[in-house]
Amino acid sequence: MTTRGKIVIGLLLVLAAYFGINKLISSGAVFQKAETQSVLLNSIELPTQAGGTRTNLAVPLAPLPTSTPAEKGTPVTWEVMAWNSQMGAMLANGGPRSTEGSAMAANGIDMQIVRQDDVAKMQADLVKNALDLQNNPQTPGLIVSIMGDGLPAFSAVQQQLEKAGTGLQILPYSPGKSFGEDKLMGPKEWLDNPKSALGKTIACYLRDGDQNIALKWCADNGLKVNPDETTYDPEAVNFMAASDFLVAAEKYILGKPEQRLKVVKGRSTGVKVDVVADAVATWTPGDVNIAKQKGGLVNIVSTKDYSNQMPNIMVTTKRWYAAHEKEVQGIITALAVAGDQVKSHPEALQRAADISSEVYGDKDKPGSYWLRYYKGVSEADRTGEVVELGGSKAFNFADNLTLFGLDNGGTNIYASVYKTFGDVQSRLYPKELPSYVPLEQMLDLSILRKLQAQYKGKTIAPAEQQQFAADDEIRQSVSRRAWNIAFETGRSAFTPAAEQDLNRLFDDLVVAGRLKVAVHGHTDNVGAAASNQQLSEQRALAVKSWLEAKSRSSFPDGRVQVYAHGALEPVAANTTEDGRAKNRRVEIVLGN
Repeated sequence: MTTRGKIVIGLLLVLAAYFGINKLISSGAVFQKAETQSVLLNSIELPTQAGGTRTNLAVPLAPLPTSTPAEKGTPVTWEVMAWNSQMGAMLANGGPRSTEGSAMAANGIDMQIVRQDDVAKMQADLVKNALDLQNNPQTPGLIVSIMGDGLPAFSAVQQQLEKAGTGLQILPYSPGKSFGEDKLMGPKEWLDNPKSALGKTIACYLRDGDQNIALKWCADNGLKVNPDETTYDPEAVNFMAASDFLVAAEKYILGKPEQRLKVVKGRSTGVKVDVVADAVATWTPGDVNIAKQKGGLVNIVSTKDYSNQMPNIMVTTKRWYAAHEKEVQGIITALAVAGDQVKSHPEALQRAADISSEVYGDKDKPGSYWLRYYKGVSEADRTGEVVELGGSKAFNFADNLTLFGLDNGGTNIYASVYKTFGDVQSRLYPKELPSYVPLEQMLDLSILRKLQAQYKGKTIAPAEQQQFAADDEIRQSVSRRAWNIAFETGRSAFTPAAEQDLNRLFDDLVVAGRLKVAVHGHTDNVGAAASNQQLSEQRALAVKSWLEAKSRSSFPDGRVQVYAHGALEPVAANTTEDGRAKNRRVEIVLGN
């Protein structure tokens, strides 16, 4: 064997050991974690963006791709999870391999789509591809798709890529997003009383998008979370580790208990208890399996509510990206063309669903299955409870300009999502994720800007825009959280100290783009009742005005409503300064 061959094998063995040990440690099977205090997270809010209706320009139906492989063009492998956000990409490729008449083939790409549900395997494959490209630049490139809010944790592979002389690079285009299928499913009482989730356990794949949904819901409702999946805290929401999103569903369906050490305020009680999965964070077909095989859980919150949390983000290596600008532009063009077709024509969407079935390879799930759950449906589970299942959206070119903040000075939604969840995961899991790669090191929007300039002045299909009715009040609350935003005494002007809290609130509300925002103003009881009523309204209006001035695209007319309560709803006694400070608050309610 050559010296280089030994080096490659050695690196692969190190990589396999690295990811394998990490997974084994996180499971708690080998090393017991140090006692960890449960955490009350800051509110986790995601960027607001497309999610609702749009004025659709007519996009003519293009000829559908054939099923015959084109067998020409630059070879590329694309690893994907079984995820309906890729409908446009499936049509763009025409089949598991680029076909004649497909948008990929028309743009000089010969793409092989491969299902890969194992994130650690995706990371290992990227490192191997980087080494292969180093030895032979003609090696087909590798692209992988992951949940956008999960990229900070995924970026842990950067250390291994740097050893191979390269790093992570994002393709500046998203083929679509989850819009309902990724969700937290729990007991129905959690809807009306989130605090009933304390002392319960959620099964999920840790440090990834579905857990993030649960973490955000906990933060929005002021619930502590226990970051140690090997212990049980009766005063917090606990987590049960699963190897993937389908296994998470199985843990609830099977109901097999896990023995945990009980902790209170971060200290061991010495008592061991059995815990079961009371709830699940998963996506389709995990949610479908729960409904059909056991039932008993409803949707607590999903990416239909946190509508900007989970875009499909495509990543590759800088080594391949830098040498293939033309191919990257071709892939983006193909995805843009096919995205409009899928969004505009049932025939194109049906074909994309059939291709999805081929790629994902589940014999019991034909194209009609993926089509059904792409659109999202309401079905009765085994107990007769009606639950929403599935739900994704394909993106077009204009949707991507909105996502990355290139539309008329809009908000870079993805930047807010990435930082929000990178910070959360680093705080909860400092050993597993002590830091994450800054987004600007991986994201270069120059190709997207170049295409934007080419289309300037031409008619293109618009992005979806969420619309809100100003007089439509929140009927179903998703969360309620008090924010102690600092105002000048007796005035509605913010103090300098308020800026940090306002920016955090902004990021929070951007993520939950589809939800209406109710700003409730409250005061202490110092002063006349009429003056307090007016002051509480002025302060709530100040928050509304600040949000709308910072981003009209994220806070369109009708999204933010204002309510004034004066001193009528105290949360503490007004007899002490501390109590009065707690009563001088702004409460944010999110809902539909």
